[in-house]
Amino acid sequence: MNKEYQHTIKKSITVSGVGLHTGTQVDMTFHPAPANHGYKFRRTDLNSQPVIEADADLVTDTARGTTITKNGASVSTIEHTLAALVGLGIDNVMIDLNGPETPIMDGSSKEFIQALSSVGMETQDAEREYITINENITFKDALRKTEITVMPADDYQVTVMIDFDSKVLGKQHATLDHISEFSGQIANSRTFCFLHELEMLYENNLIKGGDLNNAIVIVDKEVTNDEMEKLKQMFKKDSVSVKKEGILNNLELHWNNEPARHKLLDVVGDLALAGKPIKGKIIASRPGHPSNVEFAKKIKAYYKFKKNAVDVPVYDLKAEPLYDINKISKMLPHRYPFLLVDKIIEMGENHIVGVKNITFNESFFQGHFPNNPVFPGVLQVEALAQTGGIFVLSKVPDPENYDTYFLKIDKVKFKRKVLPGDSLLLKMELINPIRRGICEMKATAYVGNNIVTEGELTAQVVKRNINS
Repeated sequence: MNKEYQHTIKKSITVSGVGLHTGTQVDMTFHPAPANHGYKFRRTDLNSQPVIEADADLVTDTARGTTITKNGASVSTIEHTLAALVGLGIDNVMIDLNGPETPIMDGSSKEFIQALSSVGMETQDAEREYITINENITFKDALRKTEITVMPADDYQVTVMIDFDSKVLGKQHATLDHISEFSGQIANSRTFCFLHELEMLYENNLIKGGDLNNAIVIVDKEVTNDEMEKLKQMFKKDSVSVKKEGILNNLELHWNNEPARHKLLDVVGDLALAGKPIKGKIIASRPGHPSNVEFAKKIKAYYKFKKNAVDVPVYDLKAEPLYDINKISKMLPHRYPFLLVDKIIEMGENHIVGVKNITFNESFFQGHFPNNPVFPGVLQVEALAQTGGIFVLSKVPDPENYDTYFLKIDKVKFKRKVLPGDSLLLKMELINPIRRGICEMKATAYVGNNIVTEGELTAQVVKRNINS
């Protein structure tokens, strides 16, 4: 099987427009990002310039679009932007905004596609990792009559069916047979709403950036002259009309089933929040942002469960270790009571697995805790770091002349207690290539098949001054 590599854009590109709901002018700049960065938004208008990852677990609102929030900073209406990135096969990008909402542009992903395509893509030195679906996963929302299923497939395929009980729309469906067709078949499909929704939003001081050029307005009822006058004032138009098919103004549909295609666009954008490109066939009936996001969370959880199950190190007690305690003590400067790796059982180009056997004789159990011995979480992190240190030092001919120092400890979670009698498997995986002595690694500690600790550790390898 041919390897597939991650992509970013070759250079930065800016698009500008108004936010649909805020009506404020916003500049949004896409920047190249390193491998394994993913999609992230940065609010440049705020003092700390907070970064918000495109993550289903950070979604805080799905009422009229998808909003993500972290540490009090939000970005809303992100789905059209994310759909464009997925549709072009872009894996890593930093998106700067000087406002709380992405620009609505023409109500589709078309102008994002055009901007990103104009700067081109750059292949990165990291394999693309997919969420590969091996079994059917289904989400149902009885209240909204929504059902979304993903089933195994070799590519990313999406079929969407909509039914709003509308005499104008009727029942529609749209299909994307391969993600490469997104730009030509789906990207220019604009958002739509019904006239009664439009009136409600306007009365509630929303859609300040709404315009008859960035939304298809479906008219399912007879419109009085007074309502027409109100619509003219709402959109600052000299005249407003209803076409025979029940669409407000003189907007021409790009496709007969443009509303269904736009719902498909939203599905692609919202499911990007699962965190990785998907290999599977999506079938969605009556989808919306709330169901899309819940389904993205389900797919993310499925991926995490499968990855953890696959990635659990195999500990063969009879196998000869790669490094025993004697070799380890020659590489690491740590000594009793702070040498926390007993052996190394596995090492590859980008990962290493160590073992720490926990016994009741560990000195810290006297105080942590009396009558309730628990292996301290900080020492689990230290044991992981020492394992990572062995990995880095194995790359130099004289490891005894180097030390490793923490630079950052991030995203650490302690999931289960580690007790005397446990064998702690310490797995460290490179996040990025080692550069200038800086090593970033994903850390995972297991007891049996269960993750007990995970996080991201960054350290610097420094050569000792042997003359001092």
